[in-house]
Amino acid sequence: MTASHPRETAPVARPASTHTVLYDPDGLIEAGLPLDREPYECLVKAVLAWTGKDTLTTRDLEQIALQLTGHARAVAADVRRRADWLPKNSGPKALADIVLREAEGRLSAKLEGTVRCVQNRARLVRALYDAMNDRMRAALHKVWGEQGPVPVQRGSVALMTQEFRAAVATGSAY
Repeated sequence: MTASHPRETAPVARPASTHTVLYDPDGLIEAGLPLDREPYECLVKAVLAWTGKDTLTTRDLEQIALQLTGHARAVAADVRRRADWLPKNSGPKALADIVLREAEGRLSAKLEGTVRCVQNRARLVRALYDAMNDRMRAALHKVWGEQGPVPVQRGSVALMTQEFRAAVATGSAY
């Protein structure tokens, strides 16, 4: 071995870390934390309001797309956890499965630093929230036997699926 071999050099002293690494492959810690929805709703609204010439750089657009992609994945994981509580043959469970398959396909598309890409990610986040929120809450309300009025349900599974696909594809609001 030569003197320049990495194993023969003196180890570098590093300060002790103040961070703790958690091993949570099932996402149990994350499941207990509520999603911070309001800032993303504001971001989605702002992104979808963009018209005309954009003043953001490609790198800025890529960062916004990454933010929206990460949040869409978190929302989809939350939807999956909630859907797992539903009866297998229920309409809301079927809707969740369809929406999650659609979202997975859209999230697998390559990110680009374009306004179109960022707006598509924003539409996906909005559609995940809109298509799932009312129906999922109403179904879980019944499953868990919660007291009080049942949240409002909108439309059938087929209609909700059509609305989801249309909203993501065209960017129109429900």
